[in-house]
Amino acid sequence: MHVFTLKQRKKIIVALIVAMPFLALAKSARWPFGAWQRASQTPILAPQGSGWESAGTFNPTVVAHDGKLVMLYRAQDASGTSRLGYGESTDGIHFMRRPEPLLSPETDYEKGGGVEDPRIVEIGGTFYLTYTGYNKKDAQLCLATSRDLVHWDRKGVILSAYVGKWNVRWTKSGAIVPAKIGGKFWMYWLGTSADNRDQMGLASSTDLIRWTEELDVPVLPARPGMFDSRVVEPGPPPILTRDGIVLVYNGADDKLVYRTGVAVFDRANPAKLISRTDEPIFAPELEWEKTGQVPNVIFVEGAVQQHGSWFFYYGGADKYIGVAKAPSLR
Repeated sequence: MHVFTLKQRKKIIVALIVAMPFLALAKSARWPFGAWQRASQTPILAPQGSGWESAGTFNPTVVAHDGKLVMLYRAQDASGTSRLGYGESTDGIHFMRRPEPLLSPETDYEKGGGVEDPRIVEIGGTFYLTYTGYNKKDAQLCLATSRDLVHWDRKGVILSAYVGKWNVRWTKSGAIVPAKIGGKFWMYWLGTSADNRDQMGLASSTDLIRWTEELDVPVLPARPGMFDSRVVEPGPPPILTRDGIVLVYNGADDKLVYRTGVAVFDRANPAKLISRTDEPIFAPELEWEKTGQVPNVIFVEGAVQQHGSWFFYYGGADKYIGVAKAPSLR
Protein backbone atom coordinates (compact mmCIF):
# COMPACT_ATOMS: atom_id res chain seq x y z
CA MET A 1 0.00 0.00 0.00
CA HIS A 2 1.32 3.40 -0.97
CA VAL A 3 1.79 5.81 1.95
CA PHE A 4 1.43 9.50 1.08
CA THR A 5 3.60 12.10 2.72
CA LEU A 6 2.00 15.03 4.52
CA LYS A 7 2.88 17.30 1.60
CA GLN A 8 1.30 14.88 -0.89
CA ARG A 9 -1.86 14.58 1.22
CA LYS A 10 -2.19 18.38 1.34
CA LYS A 11 -1.89 18.55 -2.45
CA ILE A 12 -4.58 15.91 -2.88
CA ILE A 13 -6.93 17.75 -0.52
CA VAL A 14 -6.42 21.04 -2.36
CA ALA A 15 -7.01 19.32 -5.72
CA LEU A 16 -10.25 17.78 -4.46
CA ILE A 17 -11.49 21.13 -3.14
CA VAL A 18 -10.76 22.81 -6.47
CA ALA A 19 -12.45 19.98 -8.35
CA MET A 20 -15.63 19.85 -6.27
CA PRO A 21 -17.72 22.14 -8.52
CA PHE A 22 -16.59 20.15 -11.55
CA LEU A 23 -17.38 16.80 -9.92
CA ALA A 24 -20.92 18.10 -9.56
CA LEU A 25 -20.72 19.13 -13.22
CA ALA A 26 -19.77 15.60 -14.26
CA LYS A 27 -22.80 14.28 -12.42
CA SER A 28 -25.27 16.73 -13.93
CA ALA A 29 -23.59 16.97 -17.37
CA ARG A 30 -25.23 20.33 -17.94
CA TRP A 31 -22.16 22.49 -18.56
CA PRO A 32 -20.50 22.53 -21.99
CA PHE A 33 -17.02 23.09 -20.50
CA GLY A 34 -14.69 21.45 -18.01
CA ALA A 35 -12.38 22.83 -15.36
CA TRP A 36 -10.90 26.28 -15.91
CA GLN A 37 -7.17 26.98 -15.99
CA ARG A 38 -5.38 30.20 -16.72
CA ALA A 39 -4.18 30.25 -20.32
CA SER A 40 -1.71 32.97 -19.37
CA GLN A 41 -0.12 33.75 -16.02
CA THR A 42 0.34 37.36 -17.05
CA PRO A 43 -2.24 39.86 -18.37
CA ILE A 44 -2.95 39.53 -22.09
CA LEU A 45 -3.79 43.27 -22.17
CA ALA A 46 -2.53 45.98 -19.85
CA PRO A 47 -2.78 49.78 -19.66
CA GLN A 48 -0.48 51.69 -21.97
CA GLY A 49 0.52 55.23 -22.87
CA SER A 50 -0.74 58.42 -21.27
CA GLY A 51 -4.08 58.74 -23.02
CA TRP A 52 -7.42 56.94 -23.23
CA GLU A 53 -6.19 53.54 -21.94
CA SER A 54 -3.51 54.65 -19.50
CA ALA A 55 -5.25 53.77 -16.22
CA GLY A 56 -6.94 50.48 -17.03
CA THR A 57 -7.83 47.96 -19.73
CA PHE A 58 -10.33 45.45 -18.36
CA ASN A 59 -13.78 43.77 -18.57
CA PRO A 60 -13.61 42.45 -22.16
CA THR A 61 -16.15 40.79 -24.42
CA VAL A 62 -15.00 38.56 -27.29
CA VAL A 63 -16.71 37.19 -30.39
CA ALA A 64 -15.58 35.11 -33.37
CA HIS A 65 -15.81 36.93 -36.72
CA ASP A 66 -14.27 36.35 -40.16
CA GLY A 67 -11.77 33.77 -38.94
CA LYS A 68 -10.49 35.76 -36.00
CA LEU A 69 -11.46 36.69 -32.47
CA VAL A 70 -12.51 40.28 -31.88
CA MET A 71 -12.28 41.77 -28.41
CA LEU A 72 -14.03 44.92 -27.23
CA TYR A 73 -12.72 46.02 -23.87
CA ARG A 74 -13.23 48.79 -21.37
CA ALA A 75 -10.36 51.27 -21.26
CA GLN A 76 -9.99 54.05 -18.71
CA ASP A 77 -7.95 57.23 -18.79
CA ALA A 78 -6.37 59.02 -15.84
CA SER A 79 -9.53 61.04 -15.17
CA GLY A 80 -11.66 57.89 -14.91
CA THR A 81 -13.52 58.23 -18.21
CA SER A 82 -14.14 54.92 -19.98
CA ARG A 83 -14.12 54.09 -23.67
CA LEU A 84 -14.24 50.83 -25.61
CA GLY A 85 -11.10 49.56 -27.29
CA TYR A 86 -10.86 47.05 -30.14
CA GLY A 87 -8.43 44.15 -30.52
CA GLU A 88 -8.03 41.14 -32.84
CA SER A 89 -6.44 37.73 -32.34
CA THR A 90 -5.89 34.47 -34.22
CA ASP A 91 -4.93 32.37 -31.18
CA GLY A 92 -7.18 33.80 -28.47
CA ILE A 93 -4.29 35.02 -26.34
CA HIS A 94 -2.29 37.58 -28.31
CA PHE A 95 -4.42 40.56 -29.36
CA MET A 96 -3.43 43.41 -31.65
CA ARG A 97 -5.30 46.52 -30.58
CA ARG A 98 -6.21 49.62 -32.52
CA PRO A 99 -4.58 52.87 -31.46
CA GLU A 100 -7.88 54.74 -31.21
CA PRO A 101 -10.99 53.88 -29.17
CA LEU A 102 -13.92 52.23 -30.91
CA LEU A 103 -16.67 53.90 -28.85
CA SER A 104 -16.27 57.08 -26.82
CA PRO A 105 -18.85 58.91 -24.68
CA GLU A 106 -21.10 61.00 -26.92
CA THR A 107 -24.63 61.02 -25.55
CA ASP A 108 -26.02 62.63 -22.40
CA TYR A 109 -26.25 59.24 -20.71
CA GLU A 110 -22.53 58.57 -21.39
CA LYS A 111 -20.78 61.90 -20.99
CA GLY A 112 -18.52 62.31 -17.99
CA GLY A 113 -18.25 58.68 -16.97
CA GLY A 114 -18.20 56.91 -20.28
CA VAL A 115 -18.92 53.64 -22.05
CA GLU A 116 -18.36 50.62 -19.80
CA ASP A 117 -18.47 46.82 -19.50
CA PRO A 118 -19.50 45.51 -22.96
CA ARG A 119 -21.11 42.18 -23.83
CA ILE A 120 -21.65 41.05 -27.44
CA VAL A 121 -23.97 38.52 -29.00
CA GLU A 122 -24.48 37.84 -32.73
CA ILE A 123 -28.03 37.07 -33.87
CA GLY A 124 -29.09 36.88 -37.51
CA GLY A 125 -25.90 38.52 -38.80
CA THR A 126 -26.22 41.54 -36.47
CA PHE A 127 -24.06 42.14 -33.42
CA TYR A 128 -25.90 43.37 -30.33
CA LEU A 129 -23.70 45.20 -27.83
CA THR A 130 -24.99 45.83 -24.33
CA TYR A 131 -22.99 48.22 -22.20
CA THR A 132 -23.24 50.56 -19.25
CA GLY A 133 -23.65 54.25 -20.05
CA TYR A 134 -22.36 56.31 -17.12
CA ASN A 135 -22.62 60.10 -16.90
CA LYS A 136 -21.21 60.33 -13.33
CA LYS A 137 -24.75 60.70 -12.05
CA ASP A 138 -26.52 57.59 -13.35
CA ALA A 139 -25.40 54.23 -14.74
CA GLN A 140 -27.88 52.68 -17.17
CA LEU A 141 -28.00 49.63 -19.40
CA CYS A 142 -27.63 50.64 -23.06
CA LEU A 143 -27.57 48.97 -26.47
CA ALA A 144 -25.81 49.44 -29.80
CA THR A 145 -25.90 47.34 -32.98
CA SER A 146 -23.43 46.66 -35.79
CA ARG A 147 -22.96 44.47 -38.86
CA ASP A 148 -19.14 44.63 -38.87
CA LEU A 149 -18.07 45.25 -35.22
CA VAL A 150 -16.56 48.60 -36.23
CA HIS A 151 -19.47 50.89 -37.07
CA TRP A 152 -22.07 51.06 -34.30
CA ASP A 153 -25.61 52.42 -34.12
CA ARG A 154 -26.63 53.46 -30.62
CA LYS A 155 -30.16 52.42 -29.67
CA GLY A 156 -30.17 54.24 -26.32
CA VAL A 157 -31.00 53.17 -22.78
CA ILE A 158 -32.92 49.88 -22.78
CA LEU A 159 -33.54 49.57 -19.01
CA SER A 160 -33.65 52.87 -17.13
CA ALA A 161 -32.15 53.47 -13.70
CA TYR A 162 -34.45 53.81 -10.66
CA VAL A 163 -37.27 52.04 -12.51
CA GLY A 164 -38.43 48.48 -12.06
CA LYS A 165 -40.44 45.97 -10.11
CA TRP A 166 -37.63 45.45 -7.60
CA ASN A 167 -34.71 47.56 -8.84
CA VAL A 168 -34.35 50.88 -7.00
CA ARG A 169 -31.02 52.18 -8.37
CA TRP A 170 -28.81 51.75 -11.41
CA THR A 171 -29.13 49.19 -14.22
CA LYS A 172 -26.09 47.44 -15.70
CA SER A 173 -24.71 44.33 -17.36
CA GLY A 174 -27.00 42.86 -20.02
CA ALA A 175 -26.32 39.24 -21.06
CA ILE A 176 -28.61 38.34 -23.99
CA VAL A 177 -29.57 34.72 -24.68
CA PRO A 178 -28.48 34.13 -28.30
CA ALA A 179 -31.76 32.62 -29.61
CA LYS A 180 -35.50 33.02 -29.15
CA ILE A 181 -37.23 30.96 -26.49
CA GLY A 182 -41.02 30.82 -26.45
CA GLY A 183 -41.23 33.45 -29.18
CA LYS A 184 -39.12 36.00 -27.27
CA PHE A 185 -35.53 37.04 -26.75
CA TRP A 186 -34.30 37.06 -23.15
CA MET A 187 -31.70 38.98 -21.20
CA TYR A 188 -30.21 38.65 -17.73
CA TRP A 189 -29.28 42.02 -16.25
CA LEU A 190 -28.14 43.71 -13.03
CA GLY A 191 -30.20 45.89 -10.71
CA THR A 192 -30.12 46.84 -7.03
CA SER A 193 -32.79 45.84 -4.55
CA ALA A 194 -33.97 47.91 -1.60
CA ASP A 195 -31.60 46.06 0.76
CA ASN A 196 -28.63 47.41 -1.26
CA ARG A 197 -27.74 44.09 -2.89
CA ASP A 198 -26.88 43.98 -6.57
CA GLN A 199 -28.90 41.11 -7.99
CA MET A 200 -29.85 39.63 -11.34
CA GLY A 201 -33.08 40.34 -13.17
CA LEU A 202 -34.73 38.95 -16.29
CA ALA A 203 -36.12 40.92 -19.23
CA SER A 204 -37.65 39.95 -22.58
CA SER A 205 -38.00 41.46 -26.04
CA THR A 206 -39.56 40.60 -29.40
CA ASP A 207 -37.14 42.73 -31.44
CA LEU A 208 -33.92 42.91 -29.33
CA ILE A 209 -34.33 46.69 -29.08
CA ARG A 210 -37.26 47.25 -26.71
CA TRP A 211 -36.99 45.33 -23.44
CA THR A 212 -39.51 44.63 -20.67
CA GLU A 213 -38.81 43.41 -17.16
CA GLU A 214 -40.31 39.96 -16.61
CA LEU A 215 -40.28 39.22 -12.88
CA ASP A 216 -41.34 40.88 -9.64
CA VAL A 217 -38.20 39.56 -7.93
CA PRO A 218 -34.59 38.85 -8.97
CA VAL A 219 -34.20 35.73 -11.12
CA LEU A 220 -30.88 34.97 -9.39
CA PRO A 221 -30.75 36.50 -5.91
CA ALA A 222 -27.80 37.12 -3.61
CA ARG A 223 -27.18 34.44 -0.97
CA PRO A 224 -26.21 35.56 2.56
CA GLY A 225 -22.97 34.07 3.83
CA MET A 226 -21.83 32.81 0.42
CA PHE A 227 -19.40 33.97 -2.25
CA ASP A 228 -22.24 35.89 -3.96
CA SER A 229 -23.79 37.47 -0.84
CA ARG A 230 -23.44 41.08 -2.06
CA VAL A 231 -23.36 41.02 -5.89
CA VAL A 232 -24.83 38.60 -8.45
CA GLU A 233 -23.98 39.99 -11.88
CA PRO A 234 -24.32 38.32 -15.30
CA GLY A 235 -21.13 37.52 -17.15
CA PRO A 236 -20.88 36.68 -20.87
CA PRO A 237 -23.95 35.97 -23.02
CA PRO A 238 -25.41 32.63 -21.87
CA ILE A 239 -24.47 29.38 -23.60
CA LEU A 240 -27.41 27.39 -24.95
CA THR A 241 -27.20 23.61 -24.65
CA ARG A 242 -29.80 20.88 -25.07
CA ASP A 243 -29.90 20.60 -21.26
CA GLY A 244 -30.29 24.26 -20.37
CA ILE A 245 -29.18 27.88 -20.46
CA VAL A 246 -25.70 28.00 -18.94
CA LEU A 247 -24.88 31.40 -17.45
CA VAL A 248 -21.42 32.22 -16.13
CA TYR A 249 -21.82 34.98 -13.57
CA ASN A 250 -19.80 37.24 -11.31
CA GLY A 251 -20.43 37.01 -7.59
CA ALA A 252 -19.07 39.23 -4.83
CA ASP A 253 -19.17 38.63 -1.09
CA ASP A 254 -19.65 41.20 1.67
CA LYS A 255 -15.97 42.20 1.36
CA LEU A 256 -16.49 42.74 -2.40
CA VAL A 257 -14.14 39.97 -3.45
CA TYR A 258 -15.33 38.98 -6.95
CA ARG A 259 -15.34 35.31 -7.98
CA THR A 260 -16.97 33.28 -10.75
CA GLY A 261 -20.11 31.15 -10.48
CA VAL A 262 -22.29 29.18 -12.90
CA ALA A 263 -26.09 29.02 -12.99
CA VAL A 264 -28.18 26.80 -15.28
CA PHE A 265 -31.72 27.76 -16.26
CA ASP A 266 -34.37 25.65 -17.96
CA ARG A 267 -33.96 25.45 -21.75
CA ALA A 268 -37.65 26.25 -22.27
CA ASN A 269 -38.09 28.67 -19.37
CA PRO A 270 -35.31 31.24 -18.75
CA ALA A 271 -36.87 32.14 -15.37
CA LYS A 272 -36.60 28.61 -13.96
CA LEU A 273 -33.32 27.94 -12.14
CA ILE A 274 -32.11 24.33 -12.38
CA SER A 275 -28.75 24.49 -10.63
CA ARG A 276 -26.21 26.91 -9.22
CA THR A 277 -22.70 26.52 -7.87
CA ASP A 278 -22.36 26.70 -4.09
CA GLU A 279 -18.64 27.38 -4.45
CA PRO A 280 -16.91 29.62 -7.02
CA ILE A 281 -15.17 27.94 -9.93
CA PHE A 282 -12.60 30.73 -10.40
CA ALA A 283 -11.18 33.34 -8.01
CA PRO A 284 -8.41 35.97 -7.70
CA GLU A 285 -5.07 34.29 -7.09
CA LEU A 286 -2.36 36.12 -9.00
CA GLU A 287 -0.94 39.45 -7.86
CA TRP A 288 -2.41 41.39 -10.81
CA GLU A 289 -5.85 39.93 -10.04
CA LYS A 290 -5.57 41.04 -6.42
CA THR A 291 -3.97 44.47 -6.86
CA GLY A 292 -5.17 47.20 -9.23
CA GLN A 293 -7.78 49.94 -9.35
CA VAL A 294 -10.18 47.70 -7.39
CA PRO A 295 -8.54 44.87 -5.40
CA ASN A 296 -9.47 41.18 -5.53
CA VAL A 297 -11.57 41.11 -8.68
CA ILE A 298 -12.08 38.41 -11.29
CA PHE A 299 -14.82 39.73 -13.59
CA VAL A 300 -15.73 37.53 -16.57
CA GLU A 301 -17.48 39.13 -19.55
CA GLY A 302 -16.27 37.21 -22.60
CA ALA A 303 -16.68 33.57 -23.67
CA VAL A 304 -15.92 31.94 -27.00
CA GLN A 305 -15.51 28.35 -28.20
CA GLN A 306 -12.43 27.79 -30.33
CA HIS A 307 -10.54 24.66 -31.49
CA GLY A 308 -12.05 22.28 -28.95
CA SER A 309 -11.75 24.64 -26.02
CA TRP A 310 -13.65 27.42 -24.32
CA PHE A 311 -11.84 30.70 -23.69
CA PHE A 312 -13.15 32.93 -20.89
CA TYR A 313 -11.98 36.54 -20.78
CA TYR A 314 -11.98 38.54 -17.58
CA GLY A 315 -10.92 41.77 -15.97
CA GLY A 316 -8.35 41.52 -13.18
CA ALA A 317 -8.59 44.08 -10.38
CA ASP A 318 -10.26 46.57 -12.77
CA LYS A 319 -6.91 47.17 -14.47
CA TYR A 320 -5.86 44.17 -16.59
CA ILE A 321 -7.31 41.53 -18.92
CA GLY A 322 -6.76 37.81 -18.43
CA VAL A 323 -7.97 34.62 -20.09
CA ALA A 324 -8.89 31.20 -18.75
CA LYS A 325 -9.21 28.05 -20.86
CA ALA A 326 -11.45 25.02 -20.40
CA PRO A 327 -11.97 21.88 -22.49
CA SER A 328 -15.19 21.63 -24.50
CA LEU A 329 -17.37 18.80 -23.29
CA ARG A 330 -19.73 18.84 -26.28
